[in-house]
Amino acid sequence: MSVPFYVSPEQIMRDKADFARKGIARGRSVVVLQFDDGIAFVAENPSRALHKISELYDRIGFAAVGKYNEFEGLRVAGVRLADMRGYSYDRSDVTGRSLANAYAQTLGTIFTDSPKPYEVELVVAEDGVEPADDQIYRLTFDGSVADERGYVAMGGSAEPITNALRASWNPGLGLEDAVRLAVRLLSEHGDEGPRTLSPGQVEAAVLDRRRPRRTFVRLGASRLAEILDTAT
Repeated sequence: MSVPFYVSPEQIMRDKADFARKGIARGRSVVVLQFDDGIAFVAENPSRALHKISELYDRIGFAAVGKYNEFEGLRVAGVRLADMRGYSYDRSDVTGRSLANAYAQTLGTIFTDSPKPYEVELVVAEDGVEPADDQIYRLTFDGSVADERGYVAMGGSAEPITNALRASWNPGLGLEDAVRLAVRLLSEHGDEGPRTLSPGQVEAAVLDRRRPRRTFVRLGASRLAEILDTAT
């Protein structure tokens, strides 16, 4: 009688984590950072149709890196959950923290129970009435969730971009300065080395606390060109 092949649970989890990290590292980076009037999302993304940055609810935004089909499914599920909760109770009951917790439970279950983990990292951000009320949550492939302050970077170049943000970001940045900072760091720390990103290669959006109720606004190519002082 042959002895069944055995792999320890610790080894299985390590292999899953390594697999997910390698997949995420192949993704182009995303930067999320606070500015004086809200939260900015900036990603290297040449596609005009396949978004890495989206709105989840009135004051809540979503950003992701990794496999598009996986994080797009999570985005849609988050929108549906937010709509159902807001309709069943009150719009104020839909918060960034509640959606982040829902994503953490889903990703944790998939990582534990499925043979293949999701190759994604997510950010759920909510702008508050004042900058001190802003919330930025980072979620990893295994369901871990972290409450970030000021800024967060995800994707293949996350570590060097985070180090640069630590040295360059400061509270009270204006929108233009925040976007220029994010684009500069994405340009300097790409997979292929430093290069110049054009407005057509950047996807950007903001949660603007000055707007009534729905605060998510995309920055089009013309607006990005104006901010970056380049021609479209």
